[in-house]
Amino acid sequence: MTSNKILTKHPLGKSGKNIDRKKYDSLMKAILAALRKDDLTHTELFSRLNNSLKGKFSGNISWYGETVKLDLEARKIIERTASKPQKYRLKSK
Repeated sequence: MTSNKILTKHPLGKSGKNIDRKKYDSLMKAILAALRKDDLTHTELFSRLNNSLKGKFSGNISWYGETVKLDLEARKIIERTASKPQKYRLKSK
């Protein structure tokens, strides 16, 4: 039985990572849910991810979170603001 994987993208064109589809989906849902409420700094975003996934996610939340966040940026689903400090937000359509 083969595991269902997804090859992530990187906004700067670097090579992506091959990660488990279920882990990708759970991190993507958590990131999008967090950004629906507010624009968040990197620290705020990852604090929310840790709070929402702690005990429910096997693996390093920060590593997978960063990988999925970069993929969502590359796919133009989320974006960084030009503000200081930089924040992340859902990309308006």
